Amino acid sequence: MNYKETLDYLYRKLPMFTRVGAVAFKKDLYNTIAMCEKLDNPQNKFKSIHIGGTNGKGSTSHMLAAIFQQAGYKTGLYTSPHLKDFRERIRINGEMISEQFVVDFIDQQQEIIEDISPSFFEVTVAMAFSYFANAQVDIAIIEVGLGGRLDSTNIITPELSVITNISLDHTNILGNTLLEIAAEKAGIIKPGIPVVIGENDLETADVFIRQAEQGGSQLVFADQELKIERSERVDDHLKLTISNADRRIYENLELDLTGTYQLKNVLTVIQAIESLKGSPYKIPQQAVYNALKNVKALTGLQGRWQILSHQPLTICDTGHNEAGIKEVLKNITETPHENLHIVIGMVKDKDINGVLSLLPATAKYYFCQPQLERALPANELADEAGKHNLEGQTYETVPEALKAAQMEAGVNDLIFVGGSTFVVAEVL
Repeated sequence: MNYKETLDYLYRKLPMFTRVGAVAFKKDLYNTIAMCEKLDNPQNKFKSIHIGGTNGKGSTSHMLAAIFQQAGYKTGLYTSPHLKDFRERIRINGEMISEQFVVDFIDQQQEIIEDISPSFFEVTVAMAFSYFANAQVDIAIIEVGLGGRLDSTNIITPELSVITNISLDHTNILGNTLLEIAAEKAGIIKPGIPVVIGENDLETADVFIRQAEQGGSQLVFADQELKIERSERVDDHLKLTISNADRRIYENLELDLTGTYQLKNVLTVIQAIESLKGSPYKIPQQAVYNALKNVKALTGLQGRWQILSHQPLTICDTGHNEAGIKEVLKNITETPHENLHIVIGMVKDKDINGVLSLLPATAKYYFCQPQLERALPANELADEAGKHNLEGQTYETVPEALKAAQMEAGVNDLIFVGGSTFVVAEVL
C-alpha cells in the first residue's frame, strides 16, 4: 500500500474514537502490550514525560517539547487527535513522522493487526513508541489520549508524570463525578516517579495525594509552588512574570500562545522543569525563554486561540467541554469587538446542554456539523440551542457556516469558531 492506501486501511479497519466514540475505547492495555511485545518493547528504549489531564494537556505537551528542543535534546512528541494530517500526532524536534515509516510500520504489523483487532489509537501509540525508539530520542513527551489508567500510553515508565487539571469530560467512559475522573487520571502516577499536578482543587487533591503516597512518589501542585505576578497580552504574545515563594524566577517571559488559559498551563510547564532539576536533563533558562516565545514554530501546534483572519477578526479554539468553553468566553470578553458571531458544531457524546448554557444569547449563531459519525446534526444542535435562547441558522458544512458568518460580520465584529476539535480541524 502507498501512504494514502495505508491511512484508508487504518481508518476503515480500526475503530477510531474520534469518529465513532466510546465503542473504540478498549478498557484494558492488552492490545498495546501485545503489539509492543512484538516490537521488542520500544517504550522501554527511550526516556519520557507523561502528560494527562482534562484540559491543557496538548498545550502543555507542546510547550515542554519546545523547551527540550531548545535545550539541545532530540525530542519526541506524541499527541492526539490530529487536526489536518495524521502525522501531526508523532513528531521529533517538530518534524512529523515520515509517510514511509507509517507505510512500513503498518505493512510489517498487518498480521498482528488482523489477529488482535486493536483500536486506531492502540496502533498509533505502538507506532509512535517504535518511531521514537528507532530514532533514539533523548526524551519523548507523551500525551495521554483519554483518561489515564487504561490509556494505551500508560505502559511507559516516565521520568515525570504531569496532570494538568480535572473537569467533567468523557463522563460516559471516565465517570460522572470529578472524583471518579480524577481516579482515572491519577492512574498515570507511577511508584517512585515524581508528579506535578497543575491545579490544586479541593475536591480532587486527596485522590492524587493518596496515589502518590502509596507509591512513594514526590508530588507538587504547580499553582501552590508558583504564581504569576503580572501578565499582559502584547501583540501576538502573552508577557508574564513567574515567581516562587522566594523570588522571581522568570521575568518578562513571552509566550506565543495567547489564550488566557495558557497562564495555568505555563505554571504547570515551569513547575515540571523545576521538578526535573537534579535529573540528567539540563534546561538553561534561556532555552525556556526561547522555546515559549516560539512554541508554534518549534512544534507545529495549532488551534489554540488561533487567529484565522482579520477584518473581521476570526479566531478558532479547540476548547470543547464546560471548563474549556468558560476559558474561551473569558478570551472573547477580553477581545475588543462590536458584534459576536459564533460558528459552532459539536459531537453527540459531549455535555451539549452544559456547554450551550454558558454561551451568550447576544451572539448570532451559525450551527453546523463536522464531517464524522459522532457529529451532532446541525438541526439538532440548533434545537437544543433554542432552549437556551441562542438563535441562528443551520448549515450543512463547517466551511459554509464560516463563509456565512464572514459575509454577515462587520469589520469590527468578532467571529469565533469552535465547539469541537473537529470543527476547528475543518476550518484549518
